[in-house]
Amino acid sequence: MILAADLVLLLHLGFILFVAAGGLLVLRWPRVAWLHIPAALWGAVVELFGWLCPLTPLENRLRMASGQEGISEGFIAHYLLPVIYPEGLTRTMQLFLGAAVVVVNLAIYARVLSKRRRE
Repeated sequence: MILAADLVLLLHLGFILFVAAGGLLVLRWPRVAWLHIPAALWGAVVELFGWLCPLTPLENRLRMASGQEGISEGFIAHYLLPVIYPEGLTRTMQLFLGAAVVVVNLAIYARVLSKRRRE
């Protein structure tokens, strides 16, 4: 179960990175937009409305099923948990992160659309 929880944590981190920077992939491979737009919208909505990503409770259930209290002492927990679940994350910070996702991705997609119009 601990391995499954760590895999969910890695998936969660990958999703966060894709939400934040996936628009850059669209600059190179425009068809990635079909995956990135819904992912970015979901990421922004989760942050802006203070929702809980379904991966978080899944990971916690897996950790509890393996006898942990939600945090392991391994490499993944030590280096990745603080990135995904930063200490002191406030509602204001969540709103800023959600707005940043929207603004950055709107700028990237504006560039993609501008490039396509020129071609």
